[in-house]
Amino acid sequence: MDENALRKRVPQLEHWEQGDKQPTLKQLEAFAKATNTPLGFLFLPTPPDEKLPIRDLRTLKDQPSRPSPELLDTIYAQQRRQDWWREERAECEAGPLEFVGSARLSDDPAAVGQEMRRTVGIADDWAAQVANWEEAVSELRRRIEGLGVMTVINGVVGNNTHRKLDVAEFRGFALTDPQAPLVFVNGADAKSAQLFTLAHELAHVWLGPEGEGLSGFDGIFPGDTRVESFCDQAAAEFLVPARELKERWRAVKGAPDAFEQIARRFKVSPIVAGRRAMDLHLVNRDTFFDFYQAYTKRERQRVKPAGGGDFYNNQNTRVGAVFATSVMRAALEGRVSFKEAYDLTGLRGGAFQKYARRLGVALP
Repeated sequence: MDENALRKRVPQLEHWEQGDKQPTLKQLEAFAKATNTPLGFLFLPTPPDEKLPIRDLRTLKDQPSRPSPELLDTIYAQQRRQDWWREERAECEAGPLEFVGSARLSDDPAAVGQEMRRTVGIADDWAAQVANWEEAVSELRRRIEGLGVMTVINGVVGNNTHRKLDVAEFRGFALTDPQAPLVFVNGADAKSAQLFTLAHELAHVWLGPEGEGLSGFDGIFPGDTRVESFCDQAAAEFLVPARELKERWRAVKGAPDAFEQIARRFKVSPIVAGRRAMDLHLVNRDTFFDFYQAYTKRERQRVKPAGGGDFYNNQNTRVGAVFATSVMRAALEGRVSFKEAYDLTGLRGGAFQKYARRLGVALP
């Protein structure tokens, strides 16, 4: 947080730092809330070394040495949901999901990408049948959720629009578990980029425990670690199969907007389309990088539209309809308290009731 902004919110800060005054407990609680700091941390002799609770697979340049409170709170919230969902499935005597951990790093990533397509149930040319990137992301998310994978897309911490997630810090993560796998996509990213991240994190689920971790990558080369490189290649084949791209390339080859046409066809970003064409030797490196430099320059000059949308429709991506319905029914049956149900879904009172009605759950 900017120091000047903090001093405006906490006028007594300078006096505390100089030792002229001591904060009251109420003032400390306000300070903790303003800085998104757990209250207990303020009583420790030294600041705690906050580490990521999952493996860091990021390849972003100049990434911060310590994770942000927004990232940590997001991971912790998803881990709590995953723990509950695992216990819920165990009580229902649901078996492990066979595809979790079914791939190995020694496997051909392209073959894994094709297996992912078969399991998810998307046919050739599926992306061309949806109108835009938004619909493509929604359709793919629904299908992955239908497999039993908790699939979350969110650009803020919970429903707090004042705590935005930073794409420069991370793009997504996967929490692999044979009973309750979970993928999270940073919804602050562009929709076309979200689609690739969704497929990328799904590949992490296919790898199982050795694939669990946090992902963050630049637009051209999503990973230089072995795991990230594998998931990158599997996701590329999942979204833009080599055979389909080669067939389509004949019609667009030589067009000034060839990469954009491919992107619209497969609902990926033009950078992903261009990178895929380069990897398949349809264009040389100079052609791709000339395009990349020009495209990113144009993108930086564009103003990103403000977010929004229907609050309750957003919960389908922020919480997940399947997960939320299970929590609400558990609360209705008395297996969990309503307070716990509120904490798990991030919804309270009237918002919880209204979303339940949207999902067809009749609460008292």
